[in-house]
Amino acid sequence: MEATLILAWGNPGRLDDGLGPALADEVSRLALPDTVVASDYQLQVEDAADVARRERVIFVDADRTGPAPFRFERIQAADSGFGFSTHSVTPAALLALARDLFGGEPEAWLMGIRGYEFDGFGERLSTPARQNLLAALAHLEAILASGRPSRVRPTAGGSKPGPKPKVSHV
Repeated sequence: MEATLILAWGNPGRLDDGLGPALADEVSRLALPDTVVASDYQLQVEDAADVARRERVIFVDADRTGPAPFRFERIQAADSGFGFSTHSVTPAALLALARDLFGGEPEAWLMGIRGYEFDGFGERLSTPARQNLLAALAHLEAILASGRPSRVRPTAGGSKPGPKPKVSHV
C-alpha cells in the first residue's frame, strides 16, 4: 500500500485553475516510492475510500488569494453537513467521510498554490503561477524525501524527470 496520497483538483482548461492537476502531473513523473497521485476537476465523495487507506494525504489546489508561492497547512476532519448537493466537497469533509465511513484518519495537509489568471479559457498557466508550481513541487519533493512535512520550509526549485509511479486520473 502506498503511504501517501497526493490528491489534486482543478480545471486545466481554465488557466491557473489547473495548478492542482499540473502539480499532480509533475509529481507523477518523479517515481516517488510509497506515493500515489490522483487528480480530477473536483473532490468527490468517492475519494473518501482512497483517503482512508493512506497514512498521509496532501490535498492540492490553486489558490486565488493566498500567499505566493503557496501555502501549506495541516488540516483536520470537519463534518460538512452535506445537503442537497455534494458539488463542493472540501478536504476536511473528505477526511470526515474517510473517518466515519471507513475508519481511516490519515495525517492531512492542504497545499494552495497561488494562481493569478482564472477568468478565461486555455490550457496554460501564467508565468508567475508556473514559478509558484515549481516552488510547490520542490517543497513536496523535500517533504516526501524527509517524511516530515512540518519540518520542511518552502523552497524554490524544479523537478527531476523520472519514470512514472502509479497514477490515477479519476
